[in-house]
Amino acid sequence: MDELDILKKQWQSREQNLPKLSYNQIYKMLLKKSSSIVKWIFIISVAELLFWISLYFIIPESDLEIMDKMGIGKLILYSDIFHFSIFGIFIYYFYKNFKSIQVTDSVRILMRNILKTRRTVHYFVYYNIGMFIISSLVITIYFYTRSEQLYEIMNFANQGVPQENFATVFIVALIIVAIIVVGLLALFYWFIYGILLRRLKINYKELKKMED
Repeated sequence: MDELDILKKQWQSREQNLPKLSYNQIYKMLLKKSSSIVKWIFIISVAELLFWISLYFIIPESDLEIMDKMGIGKLILYSDIFHFSIFGIFIYYFYKNFKSIQVTDSVRILMRNILKTRRTVHYFVYYNIGMFIISSLVITIYFYTRSEQLYEIMNFANQGVPQENFATVFIVALIIVAIIVVGLLALFYWFIYGILLRRLKINYKELKKMED
């Protein structure tokens, strides 16, 4: 049993006419725990952004050349700039939510800030997964309509890869990879952010009991 549970039991076992010290202690404990959770949401989102940016430094130059020859090099660059800008906006809101919770001085406002943080995280997860799915669909359709050009650029003829059914096999492979990545991404969000959100939900329920 942690310190919060002990304080709750002490507070609930006392009469209403006793001083509100225990009530305040419980509130401060919930405030501290909620603030810590939102801080971790902010830190993890920053680490995630740095991870995606770092991938650019390990992409082979040959792959970038293929994108340029296919005519989508700049398009991918601009779409990534847009994506990372939206990503940065979410990080700003995570930081803003963290600072708001730190200076919260009432149960009702803390409950409101917790709900706001949970909504922001949900939007963040939906955006990232949705953005990846849309990008994968666009790239898949683009490559499928230009499969002959891709076959020549990647010099598959000299590698002994038959051109017959190349487009179908290549697109199926892209779809499988995209499904795997989406699954891993959803699993990551469910495990990491899901744990933090569930803890925030527990804190919210405890605050609601105090408010009632």
